Amino acid sequence: MKKILLFSFLFLVIPTIIIFFFFREQEYQFTFSKNTMVRIKRSDTGVIERVPLEEYIAGVLAGEMPVSFHEEALKAQAVASRSYVMFQMIKNQKKDYDVVDTVLNQVYLDSDTLKKKWKDHYEQYYQKVVNAVKDTAYQYLVYGEDIAEALFFSTSTGYTENSEEVFKNKVPYLRSVKSSWDKISPAFEEVDMYSKKEFLDALKLPYVNDITVSILSKTSAGRINSLKINGVTFSGQEVVSLLHLRSRAFTIVPQGDNVTIDTKGYGHGVGMSQYGAEGMAQEGYHYDEILKHYYTNIEIKKIKT
Repeated sequence: MKKILLFSFLFLVIPTIIIFFFFREQEYQFTFSKNTMVRIKRSDTGVIERVPLEEYIAGVLAGEMPVSFHEEALKAQAVASRSYVMFQMIKNQKKDYDVVDTVLNQVYLDSDTLKKKWKDHYEQYYQKVVNAVKDTAYQYLVYGEDIAEALFFSTSTGYTENSEEVFKNKVPYLRSVKSSWDKISPAFEEVDMYSKKEFLDALKLPYVNDITVSILSKTSAGRINSLKINGVTFSGQEVVSLLHLRSRAFTIVPQGDNVTIDTKGYGHGVGMSQYGAEGMAQEGYHYDEILKHYYTNIEIKKIKT
């Protein structure tokens, strides 16, 4: 009887022990190291480069946020970008690369590119970027025990979006929040005018004199999910792509021989608004306060040294 009980115990426990140790070894461990590398696929050449994490964050900060921004906004962006790439490194660990260097992930600019872009101001501007990275060294965002996919965008309409209303998946820390600071953005509102022919041609619709527009559905923050133009159904994103608009928060108004489109905000609207972060920084908020405003119930952690 004892032998049977012992065998049953081992039968149940040994697989658990094996699974525990095997999967612990397979976990993606982030440790403080000068050669914690990000694998970047360069869009122009297809070459995969390995860049130290903090150097990568400096290149992303230079590519994603105006260097003229307040240091607290830059620091908030540094933490968000670091968290985002760490999320991607875990997600893509079985792939050949972690991220691409474009808006498909995060824009990354290397030193050679920045020297051409900033010219005589390179040393001054790059030092400002590096300071923001150093002041937040190895800090990232977590929700519970998980690294947060810290999405961000340029300019809100006054509110950010719930993740599921834009990307389908409901993420608990990517909730709609008020963002009243965005009016400082040059992209907060844009008005474009088209002739009727230009408008209909862009949408690949036949020319008619009368143009009718009806909104079918919107997000809770006001971005258009779907609409009908002259009886044809479009998604909001289709109209954005065909007319090269900055966001799905637009209104279309036929006026005589023309069509006026008023667009608010810039980008997908989920996560941290960069101009909102700048507005908060100008009002005296610190980077951690900015991050905790835009990412609901997150905490800031640091890679262990």
